[in-house]
Amino acid sequence: MEKSFITYCPNCASKAVVVENNFKIQCPSCHYTLYHNIAAAVALIFTFEDKILFTERNVEPDKGKLDLPGGFIDPDENAEAAACREVWEELGIELNKKQLKYITTAPNNYLYKNVPYRTMDIFYEISMSTDTIHIQAPDEISKLIWLKKSEIDLNKIGFISVKNVISEYYLSK
Repeated sequence: MEKSFITYCPNCASKAVVVENNFKIQCPSCHYTLYHNIAAAVALIFTFEDKILFTERNVEPDKGKLDLPGGFIDPDENAEAAACREVWEELGIELNKKQLKYITTAPNNYLYKNVPYRTMDIFYEISMSTDTIHIQAPDEISKLIWLKKSEIDLNKIGFISVKNVISEYYLSK
């Protein structure tokens, strides 16, 4: 039996739960099945000339590591609306969804308070005419860092989805 953040059945309270890949949690006592499905999130790649904007995370998970602006998609919100909302909340920039250039999606692991969330991150690019951007959410972001593509160290990036997308779409060109 695999260790899980779920230790008892949410239906009958039995402690005999069986966990498969931290995704499917089954109770042999009452035959209840709980699926811990993925959460959807957005990430925004701001570009200016040969540079990409990174944030330095001010919260766990991966506090102090490089990330991209973005966050979770709220219920009843589409990805474009979430991207515009997150950029407004984090950077104070009002975007129109027509400014978003879809790049790709990538799976990610997000461990928050000992609960492992698997996410599907949706990446958009925004080409900027300036590199003057300010932090609107210092509780979430400690620094904004523009890096030339040649200066990007993938080991300083926190999340695997961000590492993979930056590597595949921006460093291999």
